[in-house]
Amino acid sequence: MEITEIKFRRFPKQGRLLALVSVTFDDVFAVHDIKVIAGDDHLFLAMPARRTSDGRYHDIVHPIGPLVRRELERQVLAEYRRLTEAHAG
Repeated sequence: MEITEIKFRRFPKQGRLLALVSVTFDDVFAVHDIKVIAGDDHLFLAMPARRTSDGRYHDIVHPIGPLVRRELERQVLAEYRRLTEAHAG
């Protein structure tokens, strides 16, 4: 599976939330509302989630396995850094 588009939809900068992202896979499947989050020592992605009646959050969609998650984070965060550096400079 190949990531064919990474589209940043918003840069809200609300607390630790830095951006909302849509990612398209193989030009046929899109995942919206992936969040770029500022952690204590690094950036990471949070998958789209739904809040249940007991107040917990459960992912609606997520990578199965660490290799896919790492590659998704690598590509999205690289594009985030590229865009924010270009915008700052």
